[in-house]
Amino acid sequence: MSNLPNCPKCNSEYTYEDGNMLVCPMCAHEWTLNQDTESAEDTNVIKDAHGNVLNDGDTVVVIKDLKVKGSSSVLKQGTKVKKYSFS
Repeated sequence: MSNLPNCPKCNSEYTYEDGNMLVCPMCAHEWTLNQDTESAEDTNVIKDAHGNVLNDGDTVVVIKDLKVKGSSSVLKQGTKVKKYSFS
């Protein structure tokens, strides 16, 4: 048997190696062996076009047309999105 750790997300024991990544087939979570899971979530920083850090609840203006996933509609350039959540 391999000495791979359980999945940090769902605690499944069926993890496997894929190159330098570890993968959980149960929840599709991927991580590296030396990655601290809590610090990885903290380093996921979203920035605006000028490099300013954005937080939940910020108001943003769309700078280019964006297709809405799963729909035929489009968010046009200049649309203001109030209290946007990044999660």
